[in-house]
Amino acid sequence: MSAWPQLRETRVVRSGSPLGTVVSCSLTDVMLSGLPVSVVFFYRVAPDLGRLADGLAGALRHVPTFGGRLRSTGDSLEIACDDAGVPLAVYDLDDTLPEAIARATLPAAGQVDHVDAPRARAGADPLLTVRVSLLSDGGMALGCSWHHAVGDMAAFMVFMRAWSAFTEGGEPPVTDLVTDRETYLDAVLPEGGADRPGFKLPEGEHAAELDRHLAAATRANRTTQIHFPWPEVDALRAAVIADAGRGLSTNDVVCAHVASTVRALDGDTAVRWFAMPVNVRRTLGLPDDVVGNFVGEVFLPAPADRTAHAVAIRTEVDAFASRHLNLRANREFVRRVGPARVLECVPIGFDPGNRTLSITNWSRFGVYGVVFDGTAPAFFSPTTNLALPWVGWLVEGFDDSGLLCTLTLPAKLAARLRTPAGQALLHAHRPAGTEVPELATRIRRLA
Repeated sequence: MSAWPQLRETRVVRSGSPLGTVVSCSLTDVMLSGLPVSVVFFYRVAPDLGRLADGLAGALRHVPTFGGRLRSTGDSLEIACDDAGVPLAVYDLDDTLPEAIARATLPAAGQVDHVDAPRARAGADPLLTVRVSLLSDGGMALGCSWHHAVGDMAAFMVFMRAWSAFTEGGEPPVTDLVTDRETYLDAVLPEGGADRPGFKLPEGEHAAELDRHLAAATRANRTTQIHFPWPEVDALRAAVIADAGRGLSTNDVVCAHVASTVRALDGDTAVRWFAMPVNVRRTLGLPDDVVGNFVGEVFLPAPADRTAHAVAIRTEVDAFASRHLNLRANREFVRRVGPARVLECVPIGFDPGNRTLSITNWSRFGVYGVVFDGTAPAFFSPTTNLALPWVGWLVEGFDDSGLLCTLTLPAKLAARLRTPAGQALLHAHRPAGTEVPELATRIRRLA
């Protein structure tokens, strides 16, 4: 068997029960319609492929937007829940589980069939792809890529919980298929809110600069992953809270710690902008089962000092919850830009020339609860086909044994995270005797 993936089979999985429902997308969905999102779940034991495919069909009945197609309707988009289906490809891969995990963040890892967002936006491609890689030691990598217009990470995890339930014979999660997302948003969003949208339309030299960063992304940047076991997270949080003299969340502290460590290794003491996408459902008190995009963004000037940075995040998040909810501003921005140029827009936090760091928190979505044939994931990771700099994610790692930060930085700076000096700064609060998962010790790019 070659080390390269060998195709075993491919099929299109359908629910078998097309609803014919049409979902009108929100302006937030339209703004995100140029983006795919891709992740990989890793399992120590591969499930029965027939049951896996049957469970996928059940999930598509339960959350039909993922099996539909996009189509344009004037200045907006809609999802036709026509059961066009989801491609499922099965490959044999001559990698063990640790070897496959070590390659997960590489753009050429070949563990995901990344959705072609522009083609899917035009209705030519599916909104979800699934790639199963059967590993040489009996494990499995399950790569999923979906079109961002369908929904955010919370929406995707509703789908994954349904897939697991239908495979295992359990009870699927309750879902709310909102057919007019813009009207729904208008009803649940508070009046007023921030006047600063979470997106921008680059023009002139700024657009040219971003194009240069995109063109150089693959050769100029590297992705590394940092694992903080739970005892280390607790000790780190306690130390920063004691220093701040006020309550701070785990997210506040870990984001500030990672950002300040990166800046210290970069010799950068300037106040830099920091961006943090947030799940607006929690701010609005909405359940995660409302499938769609409910993503706002906290964007703040953050000092290099770790404690000051953590306090700045908490202050801005509290302000976001009370008065800075920016989805209305995003919607007005889309209307102002117009459909012809919406795909030229980028998140306001994407500014690599100014080293603006953006970290998205995907913890607490239950990724380790996606069980197939009684087996929970051993590891979960975001992945991408383009390594964009100064972008990161937080999620639980290694059998839910701690927090994992996936971070893409300029190559030399990423390498410094793995040096003894970088390790000492990153893990200064790791208690003596803290157990590191055996699987984590076998990942070469882990910091």
